[in-house]
Amino acid sequence: MHPAENLKEKKKLVFTAQSANNFQFRFQICKFVFDQGAVPLNPFMTYDYFLANLVEHDLIRNANNNLLARCDELWVFGELADGVEVEIAYAKQLGMPIRFFTANRFSEKISEIK
Repeated sequence: MHPAENLKEKKKLVFTAQSANNFQFRFQICKFVFDQGAVPLNPFMTYDYFLANLVEHDLIRNANNNLLARCDELWVFGELADGVEVEIAYAKQLGMPIRFFTANRFSEKISEIK
């Protein structure tokens, strides 16, 4: 029997938004979401940075919007780049809860911004 057969607890699916400037923190952000008891969906983990330019950027942007629409919440990490602002606006349109967190090269720990 494989261990995955007994691991079917439904958890909150969280879309993690971050600017490309914080690309290097994608692992820490995913770990943080797991530590909060949720499942992270991080576009940079799914497609790296625009799938290394192998496809048109709009294909990735549309995919991100599709993924965001299937999530339970949007968690924003660090600065608000223009793409992140679009994700926030879309999450608001969907009536999705949005939370904001620190995440930059100067912070050693991620914390929620209230």
